[in-house]
Amino acid sequence: MIGFGYDSHRIAKGRKLVLGGVLVDEEFGPVAHSDGDVVIHSLIDAILGAIGLGDIGEHFPDSDETYKDISSALLLTEVVKMLKESNRKIVNIDLTIVFELKKISPFKQQIKEKLANICGLDKNQINVKAKTNEKMGFIGSGEGIASFCVCQIE
Repeated sequence: MIGFGYDSHRIAKGRKLVLGGVLVDEEFGPVAHSDGDVVIHSLIDAILGAIGLGDIGEHFPDSDETYKDISSALLLTEVVKMLKESNRKIVNIDLTIVFELKKISPFKQQIKEKLANICGLDKNQINVKAKTNEKMGFIGSGEGIASFCVCQIE
């Protein structure tokens, strides 16, 4: 089974940028109900999609104050529990982060290690790519960030 996930957020000053559970910047970050970790949000949707359990908003709605400013790593931990309860496991994860304001490459290994730890995987089962949007659109102008994820489950 394969799941696909996508997430995007507007960027604003005065927020922390957390990607894959790793603090990347403290001057600007996503405008979001939770910590706005687009990497983990796209991964959660990919996992839930692969096992037919809906999407992140169904399980962790932004209308619920329980999830206000929550670490997305905690949400991923809950989704990994759901995955185990369904007697399935992750084969591999492939992520693409699209961002213009900061180089993500220096953080890729940390992101892989953090996600591997949360998901109970070898870091070689996770691939992280970082791209810009070549100055086009809301990402290219520095207004936002996005992440795409594909996850294979067996």
